[in-house]
Amino acid sequence: MAIDSTGIEFTDADWNDLKLAKSKLENPSLTAKISDLIGKPIETGFKLLPPSWNKKVAEITRIALFKGLEFAVLTMGKTGTKGSRNRLHKLLIAGSGAAGGFVGLASLPVELPLSTTLILRSIADIARSEGHDINLLEVKLSCLEVLAFGGKSAKDDATESGYWVVRGALAKSVSEAASYIAEKGLAEEGAPPLVRLITAIASRFSVVVTEEIAATAVPLLGAVAGGSINLLFMHHFQEIARGHFIVKRLEKKYGLQRVEKAYRELTI
Repeated sequence: MAIDSTGIEFTDADWNDLKLAKSKLENPSLTAKISDLIGKPIETGFKLLPPSWNKKVAEITRIALFKGLEFAVLTMGKTGTKGSRNRLHKLLIAGSGAAGGFVGLASLPVELPLSTTLILRSIADIARSEGHDINLLEVKLSCLEVLAFGGKSAKDDATESGYWVVRGALAKSVSEAASYIAEKGLAEEGAPPLVRLITAIASRFSVVVTEEIAATAVPLLGAVAGGSINLLFMHHFQEIARGHFIVKRLEKKYGLQRVEKAYRELTI
């Protein structure tokens, strides 16, 4: 048994899982990983993007989030715990990225919703593999949260991007959206509680998406790099999803406050 500072006992397996979760949730930013991959600063690509590109990406992202998760869950078949198919989703998104890289920025309205849906499907698959019922509204909203953990808002500073800080910032919006959807369903996409949640998540996710697009805009990268960057993009969110749903699984067993306290005290 492992014991935290409050005297709460965790099984050795659960303690090791919490360590694993923290290592995945506090890993290097996607910006750094992409720069390592392409060997160039992402700023090079930003200069090549059309004016107001951030706004366009944010609009497409919001639409993709409204539609993507429900479709992703519907295509997954029966519930039940089983291993996640990370390689399959990586293969699919690499193909999507390669096609988008070949066509160029004009493919964005099609490629971005597709890649977002594939990422959400992989996230839901990982949630299921950690024992969560992906048909539950709470779990579906947790899948959406992963996209917020994977990127920063343009307003963030270094102290505002930690896992628990982002969860706290989203908590009220998640709760309000859950209450609204439970009562009235998803028929009204323009419902204020749902719009607030999607906007909060999209504001963070679209920053990462824009970085990915900027990287593919760098000259001479082409379709191969587009596929590679999409692969890296998927891997980044798969790692975050694994960490998040390990934490959520442990919360069911030990309680949110105990798990959060133990997480913060862990050194990795």
